Amino acid sequence: MIGILTILICWAIGELITMLLGGYISGNIIGMFLLYLALHFKIVKPQTVAPTAKFLLASMALFFIPFGVGLINSYTIIIDHWFAIAMAAIISTLAVIAITALVYIRLRK
Repeated sequence: MIGILTILICWAIGELITMLLGGYISGNIIGMFLLYLALHFKIVKPQTVAPTAKFLLASMALFFIPFGVGLINSYTIIIDHWFAIAMAAIISTLAVIAITALVYIRLRK
C-alpha cells in the first residue's frame, strides 16, 4: 500500500505543480520526475515502490484501451487531417534521430 501511495502522492504533487505553472508540462511527467528524484536522493527506497511498479508495468496494455477507443471514436478527424498527422510523425521522428545522433557524437568526444 505504501508503494501505490508514494506513486499517487508524486502524481498529485505533479498535477498541482502543473496547475500552478499553467499546464505547460503534464502533471504525469512532473510526478514521474519527482518520483525519480525521491528515489535518486534515497527519500524513497526502491523496494517500497517496486511491487506497485511491477504490477503497473504488467498491466500497461490495459491503459492503452481508452486511447484506442478514443482513436476509433475520432477516426473522421484523423481521416480529414491524415497528411498533417503523417508529416508531423515523420518530421518529429527525423528530428529525434538527428538530435540523438548529435548528442551521441558530442558525448563520445
